[in-house]
Amino acid sequence: MTEENYNVYNTSIVYDYKDHPNIKSGRCDNCGNAQFKISVKGFIYIRECRNCGMNKSI
Repeated sequence: MTEENYNVYNTSIVYDYKDHPNIKSGRCDNCGNAQFKISVKGFIYIRECRNCGMNKSI
């Protein structure tokens, strides 16, 4: 998938899962990829898409 097919999410912002739940379960809302990097910062899990870099706190 090329960058032209991405949705309008800003990849520099960490979105909150409560405000922006998944459109498709287990998929990135921005590009549809199913592979993520998970990190923990201050007891908050941050999920980052490996394809486009969209971040979401879960």
